[in-house]
Formats: sequence, C-alpha cells, structure tokens
Amino acid sequence: MLNKVTSFFKKRWSRENGYKQVLVIAFPLILSTGSWSIQQFVDRMYLSWYSPDALAAAVPTGLLSFTIVSFFLGTSGYANTFVAQYIGAGRSERVGPAMWQGIYIAIIGGLVVASTVFIADLIFDFVGHDPAVKALEKEYWKYLAIGGFFPIGKAAVSSFFNGRGKTYPVLWASLVGMSINVVLNYILIFGKLGLPEMGIGGAGLATIISELCSFIMLLYMALSGNNNAKFKTISGYRFDKLLFFRLIKFGIPNGVQFSLDILAFSIFILLIGRLGTPELAASNIALNISMLSFMPMIGMGITVSILVGQSLGGNRPDMAKRATFSALQMASFYMGSIAFLYVIVPQLFIYPFSAQADLVEFQEIKILAITVLKFLAAWTLLDSVAIVISSALKGAGDTRFIMFAMVGISITFLILPTYIALEVFDLGLTAAWSAGLAYMISLAVAYGLRYKMGKWTSMKVIEQPSSLIEG
Repeated sequence: MLNKVTSFFKKRWSRENGYKQVLVIAFPLILSTGSWSIQQFVDRMYLSWYSPDALAAAVPTGLLSFTIVSFFLGTSGYANTFVAQYIGAGRSERVGPAMWQGIYIAIIGGLVVASTVFIADLIFDFVGHDPAVKALEKEYWKYLAIGGFFPIGKAAVSSFFNGRGKTYPVLWASLVGMSINVVLNYILIFGKLGLPEMGIGGAGLATIISELCSFIMLLYMALSGNNNAKFKTISGYRFDKLLFFRLIKFGIPNGVQFSLDILAFSIFILLIGRLGTPELAASNIALNISMLSFMPMIGMGITVSILVGQSLGGNRPDMAKRATFSALQMASFYMGSIAFLYVIVPQLFIYPFSAQADLVEFQEIKILAITVLKFLAAWTLLDSVAIVISSALKGAGDTRFIMFAMVGISITFLILPTYIALEVFDLGLTAAWSAGLAYMISLAVAYGLRYKMGKWTSMKVIEQPSSLIEG
C-alpha cells in the first residue's frame, strides 16, 4: 500500500505540469508576495512607534490608494498571460512588444493616479476623519499618488519574466525593494543620519524610492542584450495598436475584478466596524492572521495563469487542466492544514496580539476573534479553490466572466446581506461573517461551474500568426 502511494506521488511530482513544476515557478512568487506583506507590516509598525495619528492615517489611505492602483496594475500585469501564450506558441519575438504595451498602460495609469494629487482635499474632506488624522492622510496620499506609476510599471515588466516561468528575477527585485523600504522608512520617518524628521511623509517617500529601485532593476534585466536578441525587449518598444487594444480588451476586466475585490472587502470590514470596537478589532486580528497564510495563494494563482497560458498557447489544453489540478491539490492541502489549526488551536495564532494587551480588556476581543477564525477556516479553503480556478480562467483569457461574477456575487452575497444583517436586523458579528462565507461559497461554485463547462480550453488572448490567417 505504501509503495503504491509513494509511486503515485512520485508520478504526480515529476511529470510535466506536476507538483514539482508548479512549485518551482510558484516558490519565488510566494516569497515575492510575502515580502510585500512584510514591508506593509514594518511600515505600520514604524508609524505606530511614531504616532497613533500617523498609523490611523496610513491604513485607510494606503487601502484607498491601492484600490485605485490595483485597477491599472491588474490591467498592465495581464501582459503576463500574453507572454505565457506567446511562449507556448513558440513566438518569442512577440514577448517584448507585449511587455511594452503593458508599460504604456502603466504610463497612462501612472498619470491618472498622479492627477489625484489635486483632489486630495476633496477626498479626505469627504471621508471626514479627525482633523489631525485628515492632514496626515492628505500628506501621505500625495506621495502615494506621485509614485503610483512604479508598482503598475513593475507589474508590466514582471510579466516578461513571469510569463516565461522565470520568476526568480521578480523575487530578487522584490527583496531589494523591501530591504530599501525597511531601511529608508526608519531613516526618513524618524529623521536619522542627519536627515529631517518627515513622519508619515517619510513613509511615502520611502515607498516611492523602493518601488523605483525595483522597477529599474527589473527593467535593466529585461533589456539585456540577450533578451533583446531573442524576445525583442528593446527593438519591440514601438506602440502596437492591435496588441495594445487586445491587452486592453482582456486586461481591463482583470483590473476591474482586482479593484472590486479589494473594494467589496473594504466595505465589508467598514460595515463590521459599525458594530463596535471589539468586533472590528477581532475581525482585524483574524484577518492579519489569515493574511500570512493567504499570501502564498497569490503566488500560486499567478503560477496557474502562467502554466495555463503556456499550455493553451501551445494548443495543449490537457496540460492546462493538469497544471490547474496539480495546483488545486497542493493549495487544498496547504490551506486545509492551516484551516485545521485555526479550529483546533486558535489561541496559538491570537497569542502574539494578546501577549502585551490588558487581559481583562482583551478577553472579549479574544472570544470574538476565535469565532471569526472558525469562519476563516472554511473561508480559506474555499478561497484557495476560487483563486486557483479563477487563475486558470484568467490564463485562458476568460476575464470578462470573472469580472461579471465578482460584481454580481459581491453585491448579492456580501455587501447587501451584510448591510441588511447589521443595519436592518442588528444580528451581529456571526451574521456578518456568515454572509462572508456565503460569498466565498458562491464564488467557488461559480468559478467551478465555469471551469467545468470547458469553454476556457479553446480560448486565447493572442492573435493568430499572419501565415495561418493567410492560409
């Protein structure tokens, strides 16, 4: 029996688009997304040391900024799928031009984001926070807006590496950017090494500089002589109208889905916040815990899109299905293990938050956080399925369905039920997270049914070679 199990695992491990190939591509991406989480954590930690007002201003401002940036980031970064399908089709000369069209979208997005500097007063006057916090929000926003191009441009250039399954350069650039950000944050926020104390403005400037360095590092590697010779990363810089608008056609729905996902969840958390401080604190603690386990799934999702794109580009839908199935099994095992621990030993995860807290004051928050973790145990399992399957659909080009599903399901199963449960019937935290769970079930079912229909296996985002069209 043991021999059969071992033999089965070895086969699944070593075959094309099996566990090994998925893990080789996913591992650097998992670390890259993990480095972003660490960077965000350190940013917030430094600002909490600096002043409570700075921390209070940074969180909503950063979330709002990322909601806007994510639309353009999701659009420019969709060049990933174009690169993957061109590689699968053996058309390496189209890889560089695909990357450049993503960069042009990033330039447009960067200009749009930067222009929001002029409406910072309008935005935060409308939000209506405390005057001291509002002033810091406006200051932080200006830095994030001015530097908005760099994460969007980095996503476009990353597509050159990710789409080919060469994910380590993206990891190195992410780690360099994270290291620069961590060091500069401390220096600029607190005014070290003879520099003026900038507070939250220092955090914003550190973000710009670190993102700029990551972008330049990736662009330098992409534009090397060898890459230009094979993939036209320099000579393919020209604006390609047809390719640009194909990227717009498939990329915009991806960007809309990305930003709406963040927006819907932000509204969900804001509604929970209306219940009271203990409920909001418990939900935030549980979400911070889940974030560390969730981020690897982002890397896994990108990996699925890459392998599906390459397989469909090479007219091998069977390999696209195999890559999806391999990733789904690995993700389910990983998230299933995490979910089991959430239910069995929730105190283990909550302890870091309670260690320095007042035990009496924290008791109610702890009880509520344990309840939320039970919901998140089921949430994370369903989310891993939704991420892997939706990534397979995106890798094929089925982005419009993903967008419409996200819009309809987030309104129908998350936002409206949560609002009705909390504002109309005053049902409390359990009802809110029940709506959240219904939302995840609906997403997983919708994506699963779309995947099972099989239409995605005949999709492509890239154009046919002119020789085939003429033939």
